[in-house]
Amino acid sequence: MGCFGFLKTMMFLFNGIIFLAGIGILAVGIWVKVDNNSIMDLLQSLPGVPPALQQVLNVSYLLIAVGGLLLLLGFLGCCGAVRESRCMLLLFFVIILIVFIAEVVGAIVIAAFKGLLHTLISQVGVTIVDGIQKGYGTNKEVTQAWNTTMGLLKCCGFNNYSDFTDSPFVKNNALYPNQCCHPSQHCNSSMATAANVKGCYPAVIKLFDSNVVVIIAVALGIAALELCAMAVSMTLYCQIKSTQA
Repeated sequence: MGCFGFLKTMMFLFNGIIFLAGIGILAVGIWVKVDNNSIMDLLQSLPGVPPALQQVLNVSYLLIAVGGLLLLLGFLGCCGAVRESRCMLLLFFVIILIVFIAEVVGAIVIAAFKGLLHTLISQVGVTIVDGIQKGYGTNKEVTQAWNTTMGLLKCCGFNNYSDFTDSPFVKNNALYPNQCCHPSQHCNSSMATAANVKGCYPAVIKLFDSNVVVIIAVALGIAALELCAMAVSMTLYCQIKSTQA
């Protein structure tokens, strides 16, 4: 097998993996969309979440879009290599290049505005806490959403247990949600203070910060694969041109 044949084989195998990954991500996106009990739907139902943040939380559409894009890339790469189609290979190269540039720009924006993002979420938190104090214990949807969120993330309130102090639930029962005291079934103020369960916002930030190295490593790995894919596709494009000539 010559160099040209090796590149064709690698291009086919690599894009076959991309195609299968696209199917998987597309399936997950559709599942999240149709699953009414998903964590994203519950977070979206929390009062005080602005429309812009709701769009961010609506990750199902993003997964469907990414899955569809990967399916297209896998198809173009595989068919372009097997059929030696310069048009498909060039289109594959252009799409990968656009995705790569978008990722670089996105990484720069996130790095530059990370502090601003935290500040924005903190400001939104004031509205969310106000929603807790008005609806937790009387509004069924608000109560269920927070109970599920706190159970999944092992947290209490947005900042901590004090977010519930002026809520109808505490005023009527003189108790805090059970999640604020871990195993206790009768969570009063002193027990919640002693348990000191972290809020859901700090829990999410801690989860992100603890995995930031993994996220960066995965992003760099994806970027390296994209560069390799662009190099291989352009090499095949040029080789097919010289062969046809």
